[in-house]
Amino acid sequence: MKIESDRAEILGGVWRGKTTGGPIALRIENRDWPNWKDKEYELPRMTVPRPGHADLAGVYKYGFDDIRPVLERASARETTMRVAIGAVAKKLLAEFDIVVRSQVLQIGSARATPGDLSDPAVIERIEQSSVRVADDASEERLRAAIDAAKDRHDTLGGVFEVVAFGVMPGLGSHVQWDRKLDGRLAQAIMSIQAIKAVAIGDGFQAGERYGTEAHDGMTMRDGSVQRLTNRAGGLEGGMTNGQPVVVRVVKKPISTTAAPQPTVDLATGQDVPSQYVRSDVCAVPAAAVIGEAMVAYVLADALLEKAGGDSLAEVRSNVAAFIRALAHQEFSGSAV
Repeated sequence: MKIESDRAEILGGVWRGKTTGGPIALRIENRDWPNWKDKEYELPRMTVPRPGHADLAGVYKYGFDDIRPVLERASARETTMRVAIGAVAKKLLAEFDIVVRSQVLQIGSARATPGDLSDPAVIERIEQSSVRVADDASEERLRAAIDAAKDRHDTLGGVFEVVAFGVMPGLGSHVQWDRKLDGRLAQAIMSIQAIKAVAIGDGFQAGERYGTEAHDGMTMRDGSVQRLTNRAGGLEGGMTNGQPVVVRVVKKPISTTAAPQPTVDLATGQDVPSQYVRSDVCAVPAAAVIGEAMVAYVLADALLEKAGGDSLAEVRSNVAAFIRALAHQEFSGSAV
């Protein structure tokens, strides 16, 4: 919400601008909390679950007679800390020339023209855009869709993509189901509130094609194996293959709508309209930033799993050794 201006405070794990090896402690103050902290025992019970929220399922699971403990803990406000942690992960990845970028592809039925996320000029334009798109025409279309939803007291979801460039091959593993990197990425993205679908690479489109049209052919070029396409989104068999990692994500519309939806009052058992609580109209651009953070976190974890080490210098040395080994690995007389 725009009433909050979030800033992370570093409490530990950093000394003179460098990590110490100890846990990094971050704190973000919820600036809206002072408006409510003295009213905790004055607030009436909430007994009308909102469709699309965790309200009713949480009441069922934990046996509450008030929805507030569910809606507060399930709130997407907790993703603020995910973004802060993702910033730390991005700093680590940047040491190895790995960058993670995002853009919005669609809001409602309005589609944006995708930009080249490897182009710094495009990234600068996306970061300046209120809806995280790369051109003025796309911005106009998407903003018009949001305005139309606002006029009808409704909300909109959409689609965004996150792309990681510079990822070395060999992160993740095929040997156990819980080490497959695409599975780890999908779980991390699906844990974001209101996310309903995750696609790696071509995703659902791959199910519409013949096998000869769905995979990434290879060729030997300049002494190394090169991919002709990146339909797999940089992941095969649960491992990175050296291509950009591409994750596309579907976010449902925000569940809280100004226009009432049918629900029930748990206290009376009567059918009632949903109650409106403050809400945005569309949070797809914000979700894209959270998606960046989660992808960065998972990739940083996979990088450390692969390279290991107790210091940045040691991780660098291990990564460099792995890259050298790749360069000298031979198949039929040719380097990989």
